[in-house]
This record gives sequence, C-alpha cells and structure tokens, in this order.
Amino acid sequence: MTYGKALTALAEPSRRRVFERLKSGPLPVGAIARDMPVSRPAVSQHLKVLKEAGLVADRPEGTRRVYCIDPHGLAALRRWLDQFWDEALVAFQAEVERQPKQKKEPKA
Repeated sequence: MTYGKALTALAEPSRRRVFERLKSGPLPVGAIARDMPVSRPAVSQHLKVLKEAGLVADRPEGTRRVYCIDPHGLAALRRWLDQFWDEALVAFQAEVERQPKQKKEPKA
C-alpha cells in the first residue's frame, strides 16, 4: 500500500465516513450503509476503493461480506504520518536548545 492511494481514498468525505464506521469493529455492508446519506451500492463502491487503497479488508460470512480496517494498510499510513511528528519534535528540540536558558527568580 502506498500512502498516496490511502490519502486519495480518504479525501472523499463519504468514503471517510464509511472508513470511520469500521473503527469499532468489522461490519457487513448493510450495517455500514445504515443511516448514511448515500445508497448501499455507493457504500459498496467506497469500500472497493478503500480496499484497493489497502485500508480495509473483507471476508465472506455466509452470503454477505464483512469489512474491517486492514491494520497493515493503516500502519503504512501511520508510518508516513509519523515522519512529520518525528521531524517536528526534532525541530522543537533544536529550537529549545538554541534559546538561552533563563534563570528562575526565587519566590519571595
């Protein structure tokens, strides 16, 4: 999975809502589509895109498919995001170390 495909997939608001519905655990399409402002076939199409991006996986359960967040795809996206956090922390540390230390005045 490339982070580019994942970011593109999640850029669409309805697709992002479909993905967010899976955060509490695996669900069939019907449960994901319930109370969504888009049709069940549209939810299926969003799931297809999310699956192609490596963000969700599915498994057969009787006559239906159950979808869940793919931890491998999510981990790849997180690694990409973490690089920004790591760089921000390094920059913050450098800035703190660059500034002169101020002495604290004793309390009266």
